[in-house]
Amino acid sequence: MDARLTALQAWVTETLHDLNLGEPQGSLETVSGDASFRRYFRQLLTSQRRTYIAVDAPPEKEDSEPFVRIANHWHKQGVKVPKVIKADLQQGFMLLEDFGDALLQPLLEESIEQASDLYSSCMDSLIEIQQTDLPLPQYDAELLDREMRLFTEWYLPKHLEYKLSSQEQSMLDDTFAMLRETALGQIQAPVHRDYHSRNLMKLTSGDIGIIDFQDAVHGPLTYDLVSLLRDAYIDWPQEQVQSWAQDYFAKARQAGLVGAISDGQLMLWFDWMGLQRHIKVVGIFARLAYRDGKTRYLDDIPRTLNYIRQVSAEYDALTEFHQWLENQLMPVIESRA
Repeated sequence: MDARLTALQAWVTETLHDLNLGEPQGSLETVSGDASFRRYFRQLLTSQRRTYIAVDAPPEKEDSEPFVRIANHWHKQGVKVPKVIKADLQQGFMLLEDFGDALLQPLLEESIEQASDLYSSCMDSLIEIQQTDLPLPQYDAELLDREMRLFTEWYLPKHLEYKLSSQEQSMLDDTFAMLRETALGQIQAPVHRDYHSRNLMKLTSGDIGIIDFQDAVHGPLTYDLVSLLRDAYIDWPQEQVQSWAQDYFAKARQAGLVGAISDGQLMLWFDWMGLQRHIKVVGIFARLAYRDGKTRYLDDIPRTLNYIRQVSAEYDALTEFHQWLENQLMPVIESRA
């Protein structure tokens, strides 16, 4: 057992005792790690069939304050996020309500009917988030640009060993600027920022449980919707995605979130927001592989690139970018495969 895990176990035992929650049964069991430096463990109690999640988030690498602040506020406002039982920000330890293990990803793959029901529930939960009033950092131009630059800083040079010409760089700068301005021109609302099938859970109550929200910001309305429906880990036919998106637009309109904005405009926002996000995600997956040694994320790049190719083919303003993808980049990608 490593030193931090030993310290976490002692802290969990003390916390359970101090709060009269029971005595631990056995030691902490690993649940998962993620793309960050956080680790998750489950603690079983002796006196009842109940468990808690213990989180190790080294404070020199992970700031847990936003997670605790957002969790406490959203929980009070009815959003299904884990209740924070206790947090020690100095040590980087947290004890959380246990949402179980039923991630949405495998459940979505069982049938289209089940996927439709689950996505409908996820959209309801998303609208609950979008109606919260906690002040959040702005998803501003600087952040949008920084995210897209991950593509040119990590994916192209590190993974493909591709050097951009000055003309190519100028074209990408123009494309990124269009995507940035479209994102900033949308209706703005609270954004989870990673609202996808590996961060959403089916609770025993039937509700959708929401995790991994510590990077939430105030930004484009369609960001979380495109994270949900054009997921980097599971894909669907274009027509089905558009149909589900229309379902969300109807729900959002009923909730008073979109006013008189047409479905056509909302769909453009959705598509272009997806381009921004997927360009970022490709860069992040490459960075995880080459900086952090988490090479498994490279397997998810082809699906994400396919989203970029599909959407960029549908808009005249993106023709130059799409042609560059097809004529310049895809031959390099295929040769490396």
